[in-house]
Amino acid sequence: MWAFQWFVSPAARWAISRKILFAAVAVGVTATAARAQLGPPPQPAENPVTPAKVALGKALFWDEQLSSDNTVACGTCHRPARGGADARFVALPGPDGIAGTSDDMFGSPGVIRADAKNAYEPDPQHAFAPQVTGRNSPSFLHAAWADSLFWDGRAGTTFVDPQSGAVSIATGGALESQVVGPPVSSVEMAHAGRAWNEIVAKIEQSRPLVLATALPPDLVAALAADPTYPELFATAFGDAQVTAERIAWAIASYERSLLPDETAWDRFQRGDSGALTASQQRGAQLFSGKAKCDKCHALPLGSDDSFHNIGLRDPATDPGRAAITGNPADRGKFRTPSVRDVALHPRFMHSGQFTTLDEVIDFYERGGDFSDNIDPFLNAISLSQQERADLLDFLVNGLVDPRVATGSAPFDRPTLWSERSDAHPLVYGDGWPGSGGFVPHVLATTPANVGNPDYKSGLHDALGGSLALTLVAAAPAAPGATLKGVPLHVDLAQLYALLLLPTLGDGPGGGYASIVAGLPADPAIVGMHFYVQWFVFDPDAVGRIAATSGVDYEIF
Repeated sequence: MWAFQWFVSPAARWAISRKILFAAVAVGVTATAARAQLGPPPQPAENPVTPAKVALGKALFWDEQLSSDNTVACGTCHRPARGGADARFVALPGPDGIAGTSDDMFGSPGVIRADAKNAYEPDPQHAFAPQVTGRNSPSFLHAAWADSLFWDGRAGTTFVDPQSGAVSIATGGALESQVVGPPVSSVEMAHAGRAWNEIVAKIEQSRPLVLATALPPDLVAALAADPTYPELFATAFGDAQVTAERIAWAIASYERSLLPDETAWDRFQRGDSGALTASQQRGAQLFSGKAKCDKCHALPLGSDDSFHNIGLRDPATDPGRAAITGNPADRGKFRTPSVRDVALHPRFMHSGQFTTLDEVIDFYERGGDFSDNIDPFLNAISLSQQERADLLDFLVNGLVDPRVATGSAPFDRPTLWSERSDAHPLVYGDGWPGSGGFVPHVLATTPANVGNPDYKSGLHDALGGSLALTLVAAAPAAPGATLKGVPLHVDLAQLYALLLLPTLGDGPGGGYASIVAGLPADPAIVGMHFYVQWFVFDPDAVGRIAATSGVDYEIF
């Protein structure tokens, strides 16, 4: 190089230098543009994403009619504004068997337990309250990039059609595999023994999103063009056939359409040098350096899509991945969640045991809590107060997509029926105690929507092995009305129906019963009210009758 410079003129050397300088700048720009960025997720060849499938999948994802009691949608447990996780949580006793202690687990409420005929039955742990999942709900926002899903990876890359048993996606179908799990889970969305043929038949006759309100503009447009599910399926797949495979393909397509790539970190990667503050830039350096976060959470995805035992719990209490693989080396390992939008989560880890990111950092600073089969890279770290502040600043403000946080398109959604306090049946009046002082309680959790094939009513805390009388009337009773001294809440002169059935269960307070009956698909009954009250024949009750409160159902 030096010899070359001696044989050219100063002007020539300047011209050559300018070319080298411009080339270097060009290389720098290219390098900046080539920084790690979150691109669209992969999609299997068998299920390419199309706008019509996305619209159908979004409708299905947010439709509570996918459950066996019309109270739970996919989106019930997966809220974008909560980083794709669940805003609700219920504590479950941990290994010590005692609720309210430090080893509690936190899961999501699902459905009230029901038998194969969709009639209510008591759950050993939750009785007649909604059952609870054994693990904290993971985010769905970043699932499209994964090779396997659920905390233990049981939804694998090969998708098997649950109706035919045939492989319909050879590889890359983890999303589809995950989608078909919850609708048949007797804890999350289903009655016992629910099969996909039943779900398909229900979706075929259900009016899309009839339970939801405040629909986003894209769903309003989709339903204006195709107001029925068969029509939506025809637009998405070429014909009106509804199948489990197509439901899974549509919901997976919707999830693949969600690209949460507008974080401050993303903008910084695209060349906006002011997107991250000085504190957040220091936090990003700590993330991939001293704090060692990127050992599992390397960006741009924020997850290595693998399984690790980080010393969170004793593997004997939850084997994690080992329960799927049968490999003892996998005990206590769980799938790495993405740190994108993590600051929006109400709880952290598969156990849900941490409620703040400060607690998470404390956990990693002490190098975990259990050593059995812990990954070897998990060593205690030590951060200064400033370093913690910078790391938190990066996690909270550098890795949250504002569209996710605010629920803006494409992360917008409708309001679910289960979220609305004004939509539920109105329980009114007092019950009347029976044996042992137990007051029978009415179960009024199912929406009274026109054509609902899964409408049901029930009672519990009654005398088991007795008889229950159900009165259904067109009007409530007059204030102060009684039946043999027992408060009466329905007008006997305007009865629609009178039903007598045995109570199941044993002894005082152990009895329960259900009526499972579809509501007519008749628009003429919209706006009508019907009033329900249960009575139980009980020899130890005053008046020999115990009774529930009344329920006011408005058909919509």
